[in-house]
Amino acid sequence: MTFRGLDIAGARVLLSNDDGIRAPGLKVLEKAVKSIAREVWVAAPETEQSAASHSLTVRDPLRIRRLKPRRFAINGTPTDSVLLGVTKAMENNAPDIVLSGVNRGGNLGEDVTYSGTVAAAMEATLLGIPAIAFSQVARDGKPVRWRVCAEWLPKVIGKLSATTLPKNVLLNVNFPDVPADRVTGVEVCGLGRRKIGSGIVEAEDPRGEPYYWIGSQRNEDSHEKGTDLEAVGRGAIAVTPLCLDLTHAGTLKILKESLG
Repeated sequence: MTFRGLDIAGARVLLSNDDGIRAPGLKVLEKAVKSIAREVWVAAPETEQSAASHSLTVRDPLRIRRLKPRRFAINGTPTDSVLLGVTKAMENNAPDIVLSGVNRGGNLGEDVTYSGTVAAAMEATLLGIPAIAFSQVARDGKPVRWRVCAEWLPKVIGKLSATTLPKNVLLNVNFPDVPADRVTGVEVCGLGRRKIGSGIVEAEDPRGEPYYWIGSQRNEDSHEKGTDLEAVGRGAIAVTPLCLDLTHAGTLKILKESLG
């Protein structure tokens, strides 16, 4: 099994996200990483791609727009951005690590299956590059506490620098929605239970035809100890390892026995 470290000091780093090339969270991440890394490259979607998941554009052409040296906008998804960033924009300068975010809003529990932020890190992992996704938990209608991730990013990166990741594993990091000086520390957690889509609005268009709008409401369990949801609820930074191998080992064994 291949292991690669997460030491960013002196590394060539590629940044991406799903909020778009002009997103404030990307600026926060870029500023933090530039103080540590040898080179910082950016390949991010031209426009916001939230909830794009790990979608890949295969029926429309994609373009890479060079904004300045080492900074590129792609008219596609976060997955497209990392793929083209690594294989085309950085064709002769492969990144040592890919960092995605910082997303506006948390990516906790089942959010990770919808998240374009996590998908960008997933694509890097599939390409054999270690990756971390970063998100800042926020409440709808409230100012985002960007200062939290701005202040804590270097500390989190420093703590993770000695970490090695197995093949097909990436990290998902969530900063809590509390003042920066009230963050209780960094905790390693499993995924909680959090399903989006409980608030679907139904209405009629001007022609009397019904339409539906999926809201941001979620059914979640924020009290189960050992989960990312419970940790950020207490003011901790949650670090969760995610695996791209979706095979369920226990059921695999049972099926083999039952199907002979």
